[in-house]
Amino acid sequence: MATEAQPPSTADPAPEDRAALRDGLGVGVAVGLSGFAFGVTAAGAGLSAAQACAMSLLIFTGASQFALAGAVAAGGGPFAAAAGAFFLGVRNAFYGLRLAPMLRLPRALRPLAAQWVIDETAVVTIAQSTRRAQRIGFVVTGLTLYVCWNVTTLVGVLGAEAIGDTAAWGLDAAGPAVFLALVGPMLTGTVERATALVAVALVLGTLPALPAGTPVLVAALAAPLVLALHGRRTRGRAQGDPPDRTDGVDAHEAEGAA
Repeated sequence: MATEAQPPSTADPAPEDRAALRDGLGVGVAVGLSGFAFGVTAAGAGLSAAQACAMSLLIFTGASQFALAGAVAAGGGPFAAAAGAFFLGVRNAFYGLRLAPMLRLPRALRPLAAQWVIDETAVVTIAQSTRRAQRIGFVVTGLTLYVCWNVTTLVGVLGAEAIGDTAAWGLDAAGPAVFLALVGPMLTGTVERATALVAVALVLGTLPALPAGTPVLVAALAAPLVLALHGRRTRGRAQGDPPDRTDGVDAHEAEGAA
């Protein structure tokens, strides 16, 4: 009995595309709402609405923006504030090296896409399984987050100006709280936690002696210090003998063998 030939099955790209769209919208909206906290922080630091909005439009990386506004609020000079923000933003260049071969965007679009190379777009893009889904995840996350972040920045700074003294309402703590919320999930390993602790120690130790905004630059030394110590310990373990067993354990094993 002849059977009817079945057409060859093809993979449906729709599920991957929908997953990328869902991830991009979710991350973009959730993180974009934090722009309100930055607007409040910027207003508390004495920045105008135009200055705060310009930072969100042009810098567009939350950690760097909070660091810059915090340094200004503490009375730091423009060089120290900008340097701290710059060092925090350098990591985005490494994200770009990872995303470029995945997205393979046309050369003309790369300068525009570079504005959206941040933590959130990198995470969503890398999580996708196909190049089409990766591009969708990158674009949707970047566009959603960019729009939400800038809108909520404006709302935050205007709201803070309307209520007056942000410290009296406790809103001056919004910036540090959001900054810790952004950094906290990254401290997943021993090296990361040790680096954070050393950085905090360096800041607290140099805060009384250095100008405002400068301790955060000193804190950047935490990473090479911890990595150097970790590398030395790793090499020592690789070159050394295996740890000796305790005499008690060896004695019991010898008795059992006898």
